[in-house]
Amino acid sequence: MRPLLLTFLILSISFATIAQKRKSRGAEAPPSSPTASMKKYEGFFNFYYEEKTDKIFLEIDRFEEEFLYVNSLSAGIGSNDIGLDRGQLGGERVVKFIRIGPKVLMVQPNYDYRAVSDNQAEVRAVEQAFAQSVLWGFKVHSEEGGKVLVDATDFLMQDAHGVANRLKYRKEGNYKIDKTRSAFYLDRIRSFPHNSEFEATLTFTGEPTGSLLRTVTPTPQAITVRQHHSFVRLPDSDYTPRAFDPRAGFFGITYADYATPIDQPLVKRFIARHRLKKKDPSAARSEAVEPIVYYLDPGAPEPIRSALLEGASWWNQAFEAAGYINAFQVKLLPEDADPLDVRYNVIQWVHRSTRGWSYGSSVSDPRTGEIIKGHVSLGSLRVRQDFLIATGLLSPYETSAVPDDMKELALARLRQLSAHEVGHTIGLAHNYSASMDNKASVMDYPHPQIDIVDGKLSLANAYDDKIGAWDKAAITYGYQDFGSADEAAGLEAILDKAYNEDGLSFISDQDARPQGSAHPRAHLWDNGSNAATELSRMMQVRKIALDNFSEKSVAIGQPLATMEEVLAPIYFLHRYQVEAATKVVGGLEYTYAVRGDGQVPTKFVDPKLQLQAIDAVLETIDPQELTLNEDLVALIPPRALYYQRGRETIKSRTGVTFDPIAPAETAADMSMSLLLRPERASRLVEYHARNAAQPSLGFLLNKVTDASIKSASIPGLAGEVRRAVNNVVLLNFMGLAASTRANTQARAMTAEHLANLQTWLDKKSSATKDEEEKAHLRYLSSQIEKFNDNPEAFELKNPLTPPDGSPIGTDLEYCSFDE
Repeated sequence: MRPLLLTFLILSISFATIAQKRKSRGAEAPPSSPTASMKKYEGFFNFYYEEKTDKIFLEIDRFEEEFLYVNSLSAGIGSNDIGLDRGQLGGERVVKFIRIGPKVLMVQPNYDYRAVSDNQAEVRAVEQAFAQSVLWGFKVHSEEGGKVLVDATDFLMQDAHGVANRLKYRKEGNYKIDKTRSAFYLDRIRSFPHNSEFEATLTFTGEPTGSLLRTVTPTPQAITVRQHHSFVRLPDSDYTPRAFDPRAGFFGITYADYATPIDQPLVKRFIARHRLKKKDPSAARSEAVEPIVYYLDPGAPEPIRSALLEGASWWNQAFEAAGYINAFQVKLLPEDADPLDVRYNVIQWVHRSTRGWSYGSSVSDPRTGEIIKGHVSLGSLRVRQDFLIATGLLSPYETSAVPDDMKELALARLRQLSAHEVGHTIGLAHNYSASMDNKASVMDYPHPQIDIVDGKLSLANAYDDKIGAWDKAAITYGYQDFGSADEAAGLEAILDKAYNEDGLSFISDQDARPQGSAHPRAHLWDNGSNAATELSRMMQVRKIALDNFSEKSVAIGQPLATMEEVLAPIYFLHRYQVEAATKVVGGLEYTYAVRGDGQVPTKFVDPKLQLQAIDAVLETIDPQELTLNEDLVALIPPRALYYQRGRETIKSRTGVTFDPIAPAETAADMSMSLLLRPERASRLVEYHARNAAQPSLGFLLNKVTDASIKSASIPGLAGEVRRAVNNVVLLNFMGLAASTRANTQARAMTAEHLANLQTWLDKKSSATKDEEEKAHLRYLSSQIEKFNDNPEAFELKNPLTPPDGSPIGTDLEYCSFDE
């Protein structure tokens, strides 16, 4: 009896071992099953792969049970302009399967409109009032024991990520999937207890109509990418959403709750954050129940890899400040892990043909705002741009050796960039006023700090090396575990301390962009607490760099023509600080105040600061500042074979030769187009009417004219630069006078200024003996006359545009929340 029992136990263990192995990546189904010849994948959803037909059959046994569906792009196109990157996440959607006769529908409920109520009739009333979306319909292939088998092949091989639409939007052509050139990508098809992962190689065919695809695709008539699909178990209910506050610096979710009493807001707002709890909520410092772990793409080479690891790990400083011990960790991604597997928060190193934004994305639970997966995409070419800037600043190539401080600047920026993008994936929005609060946040866009030491440029303090004071306050708001304490009171105390005790501030995207924005403290790529003072200092830095600029800006053996690429970011080094200084003029200080918090909602900018900013900006159109020295101009030959001009070089009006007047034209327009924006002109009119101490639009127009068109004529190349600047100024005057975005009085005052200016030009041209100056003045006068005859029909000739600038070091601009 005992030998028989022993044999039975051995056989049982053996069968169990075989069965367990079949559960991993694939196992054959029982012979009698309709899936007998297929490979089985067991996990969150069981599914089968049929090799002879390249089909996937999905087993569904849980109807009406919601889960998360995420699509993504695992292998991209490699063009920043097109925007289809490796590892790019698509939208996440809560879905469920519904069985109706021979069909199974994938339904997306509408969580934008809800009734959070125990009254099921009330819940149904809202569900029926707003549309849901059926994302797909499946036919039942077979059925057994309450389980149905559906052919999921067409669903998984659809263009879920919208590649064809994106190509059409970018005017690259009309493309569609060619199924004969598409197939499942088995290496990244897996199923785990909480998520099932699918991937397909898709080939899009069509005729290219643009230039971008041709630069990144070997045969642009056939574009092959890979798209990924994830079915993810939704988190359990042991998560408490945290209230959104516009002062706290977090992204969030919103939805309308129609079960809300009429004396409370209909729209509910909660922040986006990872789940994090202390093991001991009563302790001032405690380990986390489960720490937040981020994994770095091992495809990043050294020393970049170490810089990215270090920068991302800065966030543990913020979590320590919030009372956690080692709650935020950064590790290398395991070799067999899929970066798109929802179980991993990932920092991915992404290559493109041109430099572009990095961004931090996330997969979140749309019901609560809980972040399930953070996913950072860092553009690999950005580090080369930082290195290029350092090269132009230092002109270092005495020999072929590369100075260490140039490499360190590039790596220091990568540390900050890694921290910045991870910040988005843990819930944080940009804070563009942090640079004026002593670099209080890595969620700002930092320009390298270039110091002048004994008349020479130093990069020793180019970028910060730690998390900021604002970041610590924000993380404390988002992740503090209050235990049994009053959470609402605790959150208000955190913000009160940040704003009133620590003197911090928070201003985000919509108030920082230079086009039309009014906030004088929120800028991109700026430094210092006074925008005008820093602009004047940056002009000094620029002058030192340009005075020292020489053939030593390119390595020995490189064509001298490539000096243009190095010169461009140095000539336009001040461009972002100009944006900051112009926003002071006609600016308005304001906060995201809430009633009762004691913050001042709005305040005029001190007129003295505005006058200082005007003077600083006008310095940037001074011909002497914009004129390159003859020795430098003579060093730059036409482009060498296979070294064509491109988006990173300075535009030219002289054909193949380097044009030293063109960059001055461009730089002048950068300053004038910002200073004379219609929205700014309208605010100057309004603010001066409300407070006579505020500078008027007329004052600004006169200051600009005196600094340019009415300035004294000068000889040589600087004289031609002056004339190019004057033409740019006049074009911007006329553009303001014709702009429908300006209010009527701003247009009227500018038109009157132009009329008076024409009278002056006619008088001045008649009096001058300088034939070149006479021609210039008469041309400006004739332009005003043509404009006045028919402003609507007058063609405003656009000045030359600058080489690519932003991202000087980033990020989403766009951040798809994610930067």
